[in-house]
Amino acid sequence: MANSAQARKRARQADKQRAHNASLRSTLRTAIKRVRKAIDAGDKAAAQNVFQESVSVIDRIADKKIVHKNQASRNKSRLCAAIKAMAA
Repeated sequence: MANSAQARKRARQADKQRAHNASLRSTLRTAIKRVRKAIDAGDKAAAQNVFQESVSVIDRIADKKIVHKNQASRNKSRLCAAIKAMAA
């Protein structure tokens, strides 16, 4: 347990930041799941629209360093490839 006032404050700030980061990470996962769901539904046009919306979410969260930029890029690449693999 933190003993000094400074350490107590840092512990409070860390808790608050961890909760905020968890929220953003959840938003990222939800965006990816929405694209996957659209792909599974089989509607290529809808999947592309959802993908475009999700790309901005993924990039925004990567810019804040919640996830590594390479992980964000990998997710976008795999989703894009899955959409391209769909029958037209």
